[in-house]
Parts: sequence; C-alpha cells; structure tokens
Amino acid sequence: MGKIVHLYPKSEGPPENVIISKPWEFRKADWPLNHFIQMPKSQCARLESLRQEIHKAGRRYTVPDLPPHFSLHQGTAYTIRAMLFYRDNEERMREVYYLTGLMDCMINQVNPILRTDLLRGMYKKVFTMKKEFNVNWYGPFNKLLLPIDHRFFNELKYHSSLNSARTMKSLYQAIKAGTDKMFDILADNYVFYCPGTGR
Repeated sequence: MGKIVHLYPKSEGPPENVIISKPWEFRKADWPLNHFIQMPKSQCARLESLRQEIHKAGRRYTVPDLPPHFSLHQGTAYTIRAMLFYRDNEERMREVYYLTGLMDCMINQVNPILRTDLLRGMYKKVFTMKKEFNVNWYGPFNKLLLPIDHRFFNELKYHSSLNSARTMKSLYQAIKAGTDKMFDILADNYVFYCPGTGR
C-alpha cells in the first residue's frame, strides 16, 4: 500500500539517459547508484536493451542485475568526476588524464629518477596542473587511472616503459603516450554511468 508505480506511455521510448556520447560516453543511471560505474560498450548494449523491454512493459526501471562492469571508488571516483566535468572539451580531458598519469607515477612507480631531486620538478608540475584544472584527489587511494581490460591495454608494458625511463623528459613522454592511448581505449570501449537516484 502506498507505493507508487510509475507507468510510461508505451508509445514513447524510455527516458533518454545519454549525457554526452563523445569523446567519452556518459549516461545517467535511472536506478539508485552511489558510484560511477564503467561498463564495456557491449555490456551497455545489453543493459540498454533491457531498459527498452522494461519500458515497453510499462514498468519503471529499478535496480538492475548489472552486466559485468567496474565500480569506480576512492581515487578512480575523483578521476572520473574530473573527466565528467570537462566532458565538452577533449583537449582538457586529455590533459586531466595526463595529470592523473603523473599522480599515479608519483604514487605507484619505482624509478631511480624519482629518488633524486628531479622529483621536485614533477611535484611542481603536478601541483600547477591541479590548480589550473581545479582537480584534487582526497582520502586513502592507491589507484587513480581507470581500469582497462587486459585485452585492450597491456598495463605491465606501460609500467615497464615508465620504470625504464632515464630522464624526466623521457618519463613525461612515456606517461603522455600511455595516458593518450588509455584515453582512446576508454573512449572506444567503455560507457560511464553517473550516479543517480532512480528518478
């Protein structure tokens, strides 16, 4: 008793949930969702087909049995928020993802260069970019770069290219090349669902 069941006219499709389709595809979740989720486009097609079927039956979409996906928490949650903020500007998105790669390098990489005074230059570069783009990461985190299935990207090869860099210039180039490649893979193969209240 007292529960309202929302019915949509069967002649219309379900409410449009695409926020933007390029360079990265962001969709609004029309079910309660506390975190961003990253889903392969093939799985997104299955989910959207299910949305259509539920709508045709005249029912509102509730919490679904989600296809395989990644839940973006902690560090990756801040990363995807920044990417969503700059969704209309691919150049800025790439720069923010490069900044993410620089941060990840300082936190997770072991390279002899980063044990010298040259690390100060990287810190300065990172803090300048964080201020320019108004991007920050808070709380405990150990992963900032978004997850990518190993079929699409060889993470070990990327880390090896960073660890073998012998100058700051070559390290920056390796990070830029790697994050640009990741950016393109994420654009081509994934959809990001934004948190929603189900309304």
